[in-house]
Amino acid sequence: MRIRTYYRGHDAVVTSELFAWHTSPAKTFVIRELKTVVIARPDVNRKPAYAALIAGSVAVTVAVWPILDSPLLIGAVFLGVAVPGVAAAAFWRRTQTWELYATYRNAAIVLYASSDARVFNQVGRALRRAIEDAAPHTRRSGEAA
Repeated sequence: MRIRTYYRGHDAVVTSELFAWHTSPAKTFVIRELKTVVIARPDVNRKPAYAALIAGSVAVTVAVWPILDSPLLIGAVFLGVAVPGVAAAAFWRRTQTWELYATYRNAAIVLYASSDARVFNQVGRALRRAIEDAAPHTRRSGEAA
């Protein structure tokens, strides 16, 4: 049987027999030995920290607002709230990581991780197809091929 390639990229390769993640060191897994593959986003809990940063900036603004009498000071406080809020939101969006977990030879592993949603979805789809094609096809007696 020839080896079929489902995905080949700079960070991973998915074939009909192997899944290779090009990390340091590289990790290679046999497709037939992968069990219970699930998708997770473990860093979703970072969002409250960014929300706390924004809420703290707003609280400081509310506390000092009564003593502001200069348009220059008002602009500085506005920037002091807006810049950390926008930076936190952009950083949070950029650092989201998607991960594939699996059971491999009776051990829980991180099979693959990426912050690029498009590449992550391509790798996940290729892995799903490879696992489906590697599954043994059983036929009941009397069924036509």
